[in-house]
Amino acid sequence: MDLLTINDRQGEYPDSYYTATGKFLEKFPKLEGEVSCDVCVVGGGYTGLSTALHLAERGFDVVLLEAQRLGFGASGRNGGQVGSGQRVEQDDLEKMVGREHARQLWEMGEESKATVRELIERHKIDCGYKPGVMHAELKPKHLHHSFDYVEKLQKEYGYDQIEALDAEAIRAALGTEAYCGGSMDWGAGHLHPLNFALGLAVACARAGVRMFEESRVTRVGEGEPAEVVTPEGRVNARFVALGCNGYLGTMEPETAAHVMPINNFIVATEPLGEEKARELIRDDVAVADSKFVVNYYRLSEDNRLLFGGGESYGYKFPDNLAEKARTPMLEIYPQLAKAKIDYAWGGTLGITINRMPDFRRIAPNILSASGYSGHGVAMATLAGKLMSEAISGVAERFDIMANVPTKRFPGGTLLRLPMLVLAMTWFSLRDRL
Repeated sequence: MDLLTINDRQGEYPDSYYTATGKFLEKFPKLEGEVSCDVCVVGGGYTGLSTALHLAERGFDVVLLEAQRLGFGASGRNGGQVGSGQRVEQDDLEKMVGREHARQLWEMGEESKATVRELIERHKIDCGYKPGVMHAELKPKHLHHSFDYVEKLQKEYGYDQIEALDAEAIRAALGTEAYCGGSMDWGAGHLHPLNFALGLAVACARAGVRMFEESRVTRVGEGEPAEVVTPEGRVNARFVALGCNGYLGTMEPETAAHVMPINNFIVATEPLGEEKARELIRDDVAVADSKFVVNYYRLSEDNRLLFGGGESYGYKFPDNLAEKARTPMLEIYPQLAKAKIDYAWGGTLGITINRMPDFRRIAPNILSASGYSGHGVAMATLAGKLMSEAISGVAERFDIMANVPTKRFPGGTLLRLPMLVLAMTWFSLRDRL
């Protein structure tokens, strides 16, 4: 099974709203022959592009290899949400790693958002960044936790950009009766994910990064220098940085045992017009709700509803892909029953058991960062910055992330899919009940 081609055509972006509105570069060549460099970056998503950019700005000679096209994977297909903190809430992190380490992780999460905004501003990336992410709670019995968590962030972490929303407030902000309350985070935001990735690629090219597309890595050989092999070429590098996330495959077995690829789906409606769009989301913020298989949605710049959600079992996208996300969309917004779906697409992301990213030193000169578990727009961008620091000789901050324990999936890469099917069946049933 080849996740790079099982659902997509070689060398082509998916048929998505983001592709239709992407600000593309000229195609970069395949790697042919042998080249040498200081650092070889594998993966052309946020992790790889950010790593390459930060290293090039530090004066390193960088080669970046992408198996498909830059921004082809989750970086060019996701919900575009730039979330606060980590994927795991702070009270759970405190239990997992202790209060001091949890506070360091919170600060890194905040830095990740700031890094995204700083890169957008400094490199003039046109990706439609807007502030605001709302968390919407479906079940009244869980609402007290949302309110308690808002208070915790305000009092214990000094985070004053979040506020609690009761039922009246959330129903005034969203055109649905589905939610009983939640929270509004004005320090988070949302953007056009593919154009952010392509903007990073432009910045990389200007910084002197040598980028090669359709150059799939088949082997990474340890040594000094390390050897990175593709079907038609080879890179000899002092350091290697892997940023492959859900598309890692079997290239690096230890990371693959800790990071599992899963699929998710998004639909884009026809343009709804300014008035109707704002009846759905009054303040043009992004929304994520409390389902285990999260519903996440926002408005596009041309007033479409971009709605993500739905689960599937197996790695091939279903034939009725549009219905996978349209069905939960109509549960939230039944008034969109007659709205035309103009685009529907799927994507593959990487998750870990505890939903914290997997930062790993595979060899003294080979690093990896992946497994962002749906929180990757900001954290993958920061991961590139942290890998650049570690390669430059200052590994303290990379190690703060690497020291968060991530367990191997039971059964390794062979049994993790059956285990996922069982887990997803249970949690989807729980959501429905």
